[in-house]
Amino acid sequence: MGKAILFSAPSGCGKTTIINELMQGGHSAPYDRFEFSVSATSRKPRGQEVDGRDYYFLTHDEFKQRVQRDEFLEWEEVYAGTCYGTLKSEIDRIWDKGNIIVFDVDVNGGRNIKRFFGADALSIFVMPPSIEVLEQRLRSRGTDSEEAIVKRLARSAEELQQAPQFDVTIVNDDLQKAVAETRKVIEEFLNV
Repeated sequence: MGKAILFSAPSGCGKTTIINELMQGGHSAPYDRFEFSVSATSRKPRGQEVDGRDYYFLTHDEFKQRVQRDEFLEWEEVYAGTCYGTLKSEIDRIWDKGNIIVFDVDVNGGRNIKRFFGADALSIFVMPPSIEVLEQRLRSRGTDSEEAIVKRLARSAEELQQAPQFDVTIVNDDLQKAVAETRKVIEEFLNV
């Protein structure tokens, strides 16, 4: 079994931005071996998202068929009709190349993946400085309806209570500081 780094956070906390910062500067060890695990979802693409790069976009029926065939390491119906999950084939694809898997998953997915990988995974919870800042971030995206934002904020309040179940919590109040703290814990985990 290889190593895995997993990032979880309520939507809008900046986990994807932190991951992108790590992966863009990844020309030296260990970051040159990092590979993003692409999750599957039954939702429609947002903005400039691309199938196979940002997510594997499946119809709800396709997603459920793959669940029945046991093709997922973990999955969840996050909102009614909207599923997210980690395909087992993604793990095999990345480890077959000798790379380190990087997961960008919701809070429940992060807990499930950590249980599966145990000590071979570092679980990082990205926390907003406040719920008010989180709301501002969600609104400034301009990708969600008011109804979706209200749902995300309600879910976020519950998810923030799960932070102690992760190995490390990073508060994303300043991006460069959060990235530096994340690099430090990753390098300690990988003994670099």
